[in-house]
Amino acid sequence: MSLVVLGTVALDHVKTPSGTKKDMLGGSAAHFAMAARLFTQVHLVAVVGRDFPQRHLDFLKRKGIDLTSLKIGKGKTFRWSGEYKKTDLNTALTLTTDLGVLENYVPEITEHQKHLPNVFLANFDPDLQMKLLAHLKKPELIGLDSMNLWITHKLKSLKKLIRQVDLFVANDAEARALTGEHNLIMAAKSLCHMGPRLIVIKKGEHGVFFYSDKFMFSFPAYPVEKVLDPTGAGDTFAGGLMGYLSKARKVDEKNLRRALLYATTVASFNVQGFGMGSTAPLTIREVEERMKTLVEFMAVP
Repeated sequence: MSLVVLGTVALDHVKTPSGTKKDMLGGSAAHFAMAARLFTQVHLVAVVGRDFPQRHLDFLKRKGIDLTSLKIGKGKTFRWSGEYKKTDLNTALTLTTDLGVLENYVPEITEHQKHLPNVFLANFDPDLQMKLLAHLKKPELIGLDSMNLWITHKLKSLKKLIRQVDLFVANDAEARALTGEHNLIMAAKSLCHMGPRLIVIKKGEHGVFFYSDKFMFSFPAYPVEKVLDPTGAGDTFAGGLMGYLSKARKVDEKNLRRALLYATTVASFNVQGFGMGSTAPLTIREVEERMKTLVEFMAVP
């Protein structure tokens, strides 16, 4: 089943211990779509400026991503510049942010997209995420991601939005900041009481924890020997998760477990290259081969 994603499409400038890259295709919606397209048709809703390179648009189209609702606005594309230190590759130090066309953006989608069953609200302003939700006609599965910026500056809007979604994805720091609970099981329970029935807490290199009122489970991360660029890993994870659930058409324990295995595996490829260098050429066969190895790591003889 098709999937709508709202988020950012950006030009990233990233510095890591492995090198520096400028004007890479990035943004929450772009990284999400690059993973989700392995499983389903992705309709990307975002805005870029007139300075956005045509080669990036052509690239996304070649990957089968629908850009009908990608606006080209007056002004500059959203740009993000960040750095990762050798001592902490899990945390990005934001150097500069230029919102550009995001400042006046209001999401719009086609009549066909309003009726699609699956939607993911990738990391973005919660007020704009709610505006997209208002356009939708009875979606079956709504997923949401956020970040500490919105928890700090738009908590009221974010909590209102959380009440309207089925699946909430957060990292461990965000879950603790939102709930005030240090223990992740207690944090997940608290998030569930806010509205979503499905809670996914990402723990970076330590894996993922899933919680619902009916069951919970945890998986380790796929062990990666050398991390080149973690940018977009969380969005890639969300794309694998929602992409598989959209394909499966049924949200039950079996499919959630498989979806999180796929998500974990796809995200492990992301960190092995700059930008989308490792996820863009990825095939579902390569993902499944690595996922088998991940399952073997967890097996008890």
